[in-house]
Amino acid sequence: MAEQWIIRVQGKEYGPADLATLREWKADGRVLPANPAQQADVNEAHWKTAGDIPGLFQVEPPPVQGPARNQRSAAYTQGSGEPKEISDQKSKSRPPSRNILVETFRIYFRGFFQFFCLSLLSIVPIVCAELTSRFIDTAPGVNVDLRSLVAVAFGLCMLVLRLVLIPIYIAGIQILTAEFATGHRIGFFSVLNAAVKYWPRVAGLGLFVYGVFFLLILFALGIAIMVVTSATLFSIVLALGLLAFQVWLFGRFFINVLFWQQFTVLENANTNEALRESRRLARSGRDLPWYQRPLWRGALIVSLWVAFVLAITITPAWPMLRDYFVELTRTQDPQALLQKMNASLQTHGVNYPVLALSILQRILQPLLGIAFVVLYLDSRQAE
Repeated sequence: MAEQWIIRVQGKEYGPADLATLREWKADGRVLPANPAQQADVNEAHWKTAGDIPGLFQVEPPPVQGPARNQRSAAYTQGSGEPKEISDQKSKSRPPSRNILVETFRIYFRGFFQFFCLSLLSIVPIVCAELTSRFIDTAPGVNVDLRSLVAVAFGLCMLVLRLVLIPIYIAGIQILTAEFATGHRIGFFSVLNAAVKYWPRVAGLGLFVYGVFFLLILFALGIAIMVVTSATLFSIVLALGLLAFQVWLFGRFFINVLFWQQFTVLENANTNEALRESRRLARSGRDLPWYQRPLWRGALIVSLWVAFVLAITITPAWPMLRDYFVELTRTQDPQALLQKMNASLQTHGVNYPVLALSILQRILQPLLGIAFVVLYLDSRQAE
């Protein structure tokens, strides 16, 4: 009689199922190598992973977690809609953490084609909006008002398209990175098929997370303007106090949502569970040196990425920004300066160096998502 196996997915057990059935579940994305499994005819609990079932998965050990493979957390189910489970067998001793940056680049270059295709989800709308807008603006024999209307309408459509594709991009990065981190390869269209099924959950939680960040930044800018324009000492002290409070709120919220993408996709958690587990994991590792804790490693990753984005964004436009700042300190009419800036941008047409740097940023942006998935896997192993 063929061996029968039981698969555990987030506390629920499925089976017994033979190898042929398990292969069907594998093809549907319902079984991944890290799901706990045991033979049905074994009396005592002897759990291992689905990757250890002979003939089901033939893969190398996960590069992020190495020999602790049997103690890693359960992987996600790709688009099956079924929940997943973290293995009950926790690692009792933490192996040395791998270099997150080295592992990130290793995964990125290994799956460069798939990551590049995911980047196209944001690159294509940007390029289409920019080039089409400039083409319409310079089209001969077309009414100026009509050209402006068409350009604005098309640009708005591309913006909406980008916003719609962001959740697919986020989920795709998580799925693709997890596959490569566990030694697998997966086709791009398989990634898209799985990512689309996470769209409602990622879109809803992403709207909340990024909306809160936007409001916090907006309020901070408003308080900063208050500081600049304040005339009395009391108003300046009050504004500075409010600004410090805003920074504190920003930091607290950043900690709470550090791993929201990973728990939403890789753990298939709902909104409340994703936020709660993200906060718990971000604050874990208190017995470790501060620089090895998930929070500070995540903050370092974000800081490096923000520094890179600022460098490629500000450097090309620095001479123009410097000139405008000098004029702003001299002029008494900010509205006239704003009109001059708009006229200057319209006469320059497409700024190809800036556009190229923007495309480069989008091509490299998967590195940020990969780094957080690697950090998530490494931090889960340490629990």
